[in-house]
Amino acid sequence: MRSLVLIGHGSHLNPESAAAVYRYAELLRSRHLFDEVVEGYWKEEPSLRQVLRTCAYTDVTVIPMFISEGYFTETVIPRELGLGHQGPVPREGVARTIGGRTLRYTLPYGVHPRMSEVILERAREVLPDASGEDTALVVIGHGTTRNENSNKVVYQNAELIRQQGLFAEVHALFLDEEPKAADWRERVQARRVVMVPFFASEGWHTLETIPEDLELRGEVTHFSDPAQTVYYARPVGTHPAVADVIVQLAEEARGASERGGDRDPEHRAAWEAFLRRADLGLRMGEILIAPHGSLFEVRHALDEGRASETLTTLVTPEGLREHTRLSETGEHRPVHTLRNLRRGWRAVLNRTDLIRAVHILYPAVVEESHACSGHTLRSTPWATTARRQTGIYAKVQRATPAQVETVARDVCGACLKTRVWAGHRLNQTFMDGVPGAIPCAEACTFLIAEVREEVSGKRGQKAAAHD
Repeated sequence: MRSLVLIGHGSHLNPESAAAVYRYAELLRSRHLFDEVVEGYWKEEPSLRQVLRTCAYTDVTVIPMFISEGYFTETVIPRELGLGHQGPVPREGVARTIGGRTLRYTLPYGVHPRMSEVILERAREVLPDASGEDTALVVIGHGTTRNENSNKVVYQNAELIRQQGLFAEVHALFLDEEPKAADWRERVQARRVVMVPFFASEGWHTLETIPEDLELRGEVTHFSDPAQTVYYARPVGTHPAVADVIVQLAEEARGASERGGDRDPEHRAAWEAFLRRADLGLRMGEILIAPHGSLFEVRHALDEGRASETLTTLVTPEGLREHTRLSETGEHRPVHTLRNLRRGWRAVLNRTDLIRAVHILYPAVVEESHACSGHTLRSTPWATTARRQTGIYAKVQRATPAQVETVARDVCGACLKTRVWAGHRLNQTFMDGVPGAIPCAEACTFLIAEVREEVSGKRGQKAAAHD
């Protein structure tokens, strides 16, 4: 039995940042190649620190859903997963035993040799008759001065395509380093130009930065003096063929076993305890779960007593996720236990789908609450979390206890969880019949980001600007 974990970056601000990882997870689940497919994120939930706890099996393969090697794949993800590895990942990946699980960590999918084929597929979508006589291909990467590996894969793919002679010109250009994508007209001579963003997902860069910097107006943009037409493709990371790349990476991972692992006993015990509670009816955070024969109804607790016909009925976990990923006011919900769950819906689900739905609504809450009730949940004090931060977040190490508490009053005060990482006591959880009792074992990345703003003096400035 095998768990496949797809790790994305996620965002505290952009609800579309995680969309590509969601789609690939659903596609791979439909293929039934793995016993489960789980998503985890750096800036959303389940977080990198939680995601292994949500895996049902002891054989776990982790695929970084990133377009290139760099800071996140070589530093952040290995650190947060506790891999004990930093730096470039070998071609065969890294294998470790962590907490009774066999964990294999691979290279990011974007460096796989088949990605040049995906670039060409994206190019053909916007310009099917691309010609080696009058068409240039521009592969646009992000680029960064923090890690020299970041641009390497863009150059490699551009060279592989150049050798095939399919285009009159092939260029690798970047947003944040030379050669700059914004200067493309100084470099590209061809009359027709296909631009393919080498990015993992649709987001701020592909939807805003690139079109603005390059003065693009939709899929096709005409320029004069000299006359050139640009065909702007969708990012390579959202192409369905990436799912095949993911499968191949998992199969090639070091120590891959045909037999797989076993059911993780702690995970099994947590969900068995949860289902016993659900069979009797259960309130969990902001939701109510009520049994109805072989099905369960889930709804917002504040909608208790409302007639079913006045609520939007949802019948799949994925439908529930799409309906609740934004708040009532349209705000992104990167932390799912913030008290802003949308109202006005009911989900009618079978037993299997209930598990998926609860995982979507409150990732890792069942597993961590069960561990807390059994007094086996390990909390991580703020000082330890702060010391682990690197890059732009390293400055949170300078935060005073008063600054952390000031931020926590705002951020954590709006959350359902109890800060056991800050020494707050939680003797019972919702698993013991106390609806709002949910443990928080470690400061989330949302709080870390806000503490960084506080230390930088920017948080007060934002508040003043808002006022």
